[in-house]
Amino acid sequence: MLTLTQALYDQIVAHARADHPDEACGVVAGPAGTDRPERFIPMLNAARSPTFYEFDSGDLLKLYRGLDDRDEEPVIIYHSHTATEAYPSRTDIGYANEPGAHYVLVSTADTDGAGPFQFRSFRIVDGAVEEEEVKVVEAY
Repeated sequence: MLTLTQALYDQIVAHARADHPDEACGVVAGPAGTDRPERFIPMLNAARSPTFYEFDSGDLLKLYRGLDDRDEEPVIIYHSHTATEAYPSRTDIGYANEPGAHYVLVSTADTDGAGPFQFRSFRIVDGAVEEEEVKVVEAY
């Protein structure tokens, strides 16, 4: 199960909406070994595409250096889908290389009639996708 604060949830959704019609992407870091997302890090989609996202290689290097300096790890890796449901594509699954991370997808398309977005979390390990419950709390 992914547990995150309402503030982090709101930041991820706001980033997805702001970057629409392009896919948004980013990371929420947390203290190493805690599985607790704390620090919101929006990233630039270097692909600037409505159907694909790519972290800029320089930004990615800075991200991982910063994580090392702070003894953090990526707890959430998120991106948006702008025209499809919030479910990992084959490309998303192929690029999933952090087995301990929660992969959050936000859809900014109303694909299920439930409203303007979907917010879902998955574990992706060795190509296997497993959806998990998302629990939003006021504080930890």
